[in-house]
Amino acid sequence: MASRRRGRLLDGVLLLDKPAGLSSNHALQRARRALDARKAGHTGTLDPFATGLLVCCFGRATKLSGLLLEADKAYEATLQLGVETDSGDLTGEPVATATDFTITPEQVYAILPQFTGAIQQIPPMYSALKRDGKPLYEYARQGIELERPPRDVTIHQLEVLALSPTEIRIFVRCSKGTYIRTLAQDIGRALGCYAHLTALRRTQVGPFSIDHAVELETLQNHSHGDSLLLALDSLPAELQLDNLRKEAL
Repeated sequence: MASRRRGRLLDGVLLLDKPAGLSSNHALQRARRALDARKAGHTGTLDPFATGLLVCCFGRATKLSGLLLEADKAYEATLQLGVETDSGDLTGEPVATATDFTITPEQVYAILPQFTGAIQQIPPMYSALKRDGKPLYEYARQGIELERPPRDVTIHQLEVLALSPTEIRIFVRCSKGTYIRTLAQDIGRALGCYAHLTALRRTQVGPFSIDHAVELETLQNHSHGDSLLLALDSLPAELQLDNLRKEAL
């Protein structure tokens, strides 16, 4: 006799505020267990050190995952000046440093236009992109550097939120496939002082905002977690399953 599949048949979308220290998949699986849901998926990976909006889809809503992977996203990021790391963030090892530099607000604002609009990025070695069936980060951990072709991305909006002599906080709204770690490195190089990310928070995915997200701990302690899900018929028109079926015809 076939074994019964675990979990409930549950349909809906959860806007989860992913905590730092968890991979996107680990956060998704904790949410799935908290809801006792059978089928779940997310719509775009966040690095473990990053926080913010992780759109989790359950049941029939998993059909939306591909569409939301293509959606524009928004982030708030903190760049530490003076050091570039091999990963582009605080988890990596320093590979270049600048000990004597002075960056003015005028310099920062002057270089921002070159990173706005349609630009090209070279994906970081510490990424999940694959070469010969193997993620680039596995090569990187072995100390192997591979040539990566540049990718076309679009930075729709790039604003400075705060400035100090050694740190810049920025807001970025961008197309899919944009690496904020790479953007941080490129900004640091353009300023002549190097940079890496010390904080990254995703604030928007397509039509969904972090303002309506729930923390993982809140979900796990909620006696009626189902009530935190967005029902399929409450989603924006472009994400209604019936409309997607009509477009496919």
